[in-house]
Amino acid sequence: MEEEYSMDPAQLLEAATDFAYHPGAHSDASAQDFLNRFPLPAIINALQTKADYPGLESALVDCLEKLFKTRYGASLIPHYMPFVIVGLGAESQKVRHLACQTVSCLLENIDEAIVIQLIHEYGVHQLLLNCLISGDAEVAASSTDAIRKLASHSKGIDIIVPESGNEATNLVNFATNCSPLGRVRVLALIVKLFSISTSVASRVYSSNLLSLLETEISNSNDTLVTLSSLELLYELADVQHSTEFLSRTKLLQILTSIISDASAESILRSRAMMITGRLMARENAFVFIDESGSRNLISAINGRFDFLESQNADECECALEALGQIGLCSKGAASLLSGAQPAGRHVIYAAFDQQQHGKQLAALHALANIVGETRVEKDVLLDGDAEQNLRRLIYEAASKTSKLTPSGLLLSVLQQDSEIRKAGYRVITGLVMRPWCLMEVISRREIIDIVTDAFKETEKIGMEARHKCCQSIYKVFTSSSKLIADNALLGVATKLEEAINRGPYLGRKLSEAQPAVMTEQRF
Repeated sequence: MEEEYSMDPAQLLEAATDFAYHPGAHSDASAQDFLNRFPLPAIINALQTKADYPGLESALVDCLEKLFKTRYGASLIPHYMPFVIVGLGAESQKVRHLACQTVSCLLENIDEAIVIQLIHEYGVHQLLLNCLISGDAEVAASSTDAIRKLASHSKGIDIIVPESGNEATNLVNFATNCSPLGRVRVLALIVKLFSISTSVASRVYSSNLLSLLETEISNSNDTLVTLSSLELLYELADVQHSTEFLSRTKLLQILTSIISDASAESILRSRAMMITGRLMARENAFVFIDESGSRNLISAINGRFDFLESQNADECECALEALGQIGLCSKGAASLLSGAQPAGRHVIYAAFDQQQHGKQLAALHALANIVGETRVEKDVLLDGDAEQNLRRLIYEAASKTSKLTPSGLLLSVLQQDSEIRKAGYRVITGLVMRPWCLMEVISRREIIDIVTDAFKETEKIGMEARHKCCQSIYKVFTSSSKLIADNALLGVATKLEEAINRGPYLGRKLSEAQPAVMTEQRF
């Protein structure tokens, strides 16, 4: 083969470079024309025998990558599987990366029955796993992508996560014998598989693969591995169906332990709190997580505030943000505002404390979530006890400052910098759904002046937040015939309506260009 397909490496280098770096995607006709001039066996032969020729290996790898992304090029892959297998075990990381990408092209373009047969016949999955744990970062990423695409096929998951669990490819056994880096990569693969669909997630759970996460997160001997595993759990928690399966594992208890552990690294506690917030942010979280489990998680975060008030601002902000995430759904918000000493009190007190800017900003956004700024209208108000506690805590916070009233607190927020103001608009948007707060807002002329001031905000997000705040106040205000008829509030509705009609961005009724330097000033 070497003599039959031997070609001038300089000529091949030039042609491969031109093909590889041609802008845009190649057509099937372009790929076929290239292979008519340079047959695929000749390219493979050059890659195997002349890789030491300067620049040739990189050019051929890039060229083949583009070739196989065409339908014509992908149709040739089944006929050259032995070379793909050699590539998956090659010493060159570039060639291994190409081989992994070639498997991805095969999975994307060839009939499923043929693909599954080829994967079985050539033992491709095991070789991809070897690339995952022993390749460089690029090879690991491309092998992960190929395995994820294999799992997306209806019969592909049976190869990756066998029902029996006794095959040599069993991921639990495979990960156990890996280096720490290899185990983290396997965990990253599991997260990718879990996110494909509910059915694949169910197979991942039933195969006990999530126990690998439990083991690594519980590993107190290697903070870096634990942190990497927590980062992967944070990514996994963002999957829509994650809570359903994670609630059946020990992971929630492990998170509770990490948050409660005063001797743990602060960054680990912070990440555990953020994961908790993400897991409990959805309404269905309280369907799958039992009452004691959710109470323990909230209690663990609540307990940290006694140690965070005067130290570790970053961890304190993470705790506030986590509570805000829990408060996104109505059940979570009600949980935060229930009991004699509700966890939500920390959010409310911090929201109106101007001593630490970052802490106040995090608390204001958390409070906006809890009071329902992002929830649909029917879910904004909470049950009786939670609403009573919310009102009591806000009045308590006001009584401990020179502002004395909730309207004074809200006005002080709107008088701060733009970032704090944006968060303040969100808080008012949710709070005014409560009659007591509506009265506080509309009876304070300065608040109405700020939220209707078209020139107040200069950034898009701020403009939109201010406009939404106007809409919320106006809607609740005009729904009350008693308030509309109140002479003391005369003009408030008109002012709000005018601000709403202008829209979030049209601040100036007539906007004309003005010269920076007048004509007479030029001389």
